[in-house]
Amino acid sequence: MTHLKNRHVTMIALGGVIGAGLFVGTGAGIALAGPAVLISFGLAGLLALLVLRMLGEMAAEHPSGGAFSVHAEKAIGPWAGFTVGWTYWAAVGVVLAVEATGAAKIASTWIPAVPQWAWVLIFMSALTAVNLTNVRSFGEFEFWFAGLKVAAIVFFLALGVAAIAGLLPNVDSPGTQNLQDFLPNGWGGVVAGFMAVVFAFGGLEVVTIAAADAEDPRHAVRKAVRTSMTRLLVFYLGSMAVVVTLLPWNDSEVGASPYVAVLDRLGIPAAGQVMNVVIFVALLSAINATLYGAARMLSSLAERGEAPKALLNKKNGVPRNAVLASVAFGFFSVVLNYLWPDTVFLLLLNAVGSALLVVWAFVAVSQIRLRRTMENPAVPMWGYPYLSWLALAAIIAVIVLMLSDEQARGQILSTGVLVAVVAAVALIRSALISR
Repeated sequence: MTHLKNRHVTMIALGGVIGAGLFVGTGAGIALAGPAVLISFGLAGLLALLVLRMLGEMAAEHPSGGAFSVHAEKAIGPWAGFTVGWTYWAAVGVVLAVEATGAAKIASTWIPAVPQWAWVLIFMSALTAVNLTNVRSFGEFEFWFAGLKVAAIVFFLALGVAAIAGLLPNVDSPGTQNLQDFLPNGWGGVVAGFMAVVFAFGGLEVVTIAAADAEDPRHAVRKAVRTSMTRLLVFYLGSMAVVVTLLPWNDSEVGASPYVAVLDRLGIPAAGQVMNVVIFVALLSAINATLYGAARMLSSLAERGEAPKALLNKKNGVPRNAVLASVAFGFFSVVLNYLWPDTVFLLLLNAVGSALLVVWAFVAVSQIRLRRTMENPAVPMWGYPYLSWLALAAIIAVIVLMLSDEQARGQILSTGVLVAVVAAVALIRSALISR
């Protein structure tokens, strides 16, 4: 019971990226780009696909629970592995609190008698217990969580295509009239939409962490990488195509929650509650996967002497102390939710939202350097080195664009401070060790 099956890893790859960012956050992208959000999503999806392929190439050759942190250490040096590992762990520790807060907000609308902070405590306790049992239990929970999300999107796509084709009773097909003003905000809107939706692909890195716990890591990561991203692009682009075809892009309901707006348009009873259930499941799944990834990253840092050795103890393949350390901030967020239930979500999200870009940049640099040491990689990066350099350039471009945007600047600067502090500690540590 200490290994994940290949079906677990494949579903983790699919489910890791399908989160609340898709079901809710995409409304912001539509508001910025209009129907051209399809281009924004296409560009963001292409970047995510390249990053996942680079991750897959390295994970198949060097499977490790530390994944991209180990790869950065091999490719760039110990300071890089330390920096990206601790940055990722700190960021996803906060993300755990964000996800638990989001799920608690939904649960509080169903059972108002239970306060938001109590829901956070319940979710964190339950999913910590899941992660402490054994790795197969995590895999089964995540398999079914992800399966429910995938089923919800497939159902949504089927309904949407039927409505567009005029096959649903009492629903008039709009044809292409909502697509005629395809670029309402010009190409600037497409760029702004790209910055808004690229973070919806966060979570894809968990699959390469999970591959290290698979029965056959090389085969598992190869299969997951080859099948998951194409399906995810269909899910994301297909969903957005349904939304902007069926409804005017500037409809206020689309901006608030595009999926609910479509279900309302199709006459689905209690559409808002249906989507709340889907988003709730997506958030619980994200907590489960995020905690898993954080614990394995921390355990890997401990194995390399870059975190306390006490974090190494394992039972049934689970680094128990690393799980408890990784969930600590999630439990602390119970207090934050008690004190500031209405504002804690956005405050936490803005604190770490851009860490994904730092991880992706390290992935690109590591892959470019490590590929030189590989003879016949099992999951070769396409068009190496050109597409690798293109991905790195795109990541840097997103960072520059965020720095030039007044609303996004605070988020990227807070992440920059975190990375600078961790990197400084890493460099000082390396200097002391080398003496």
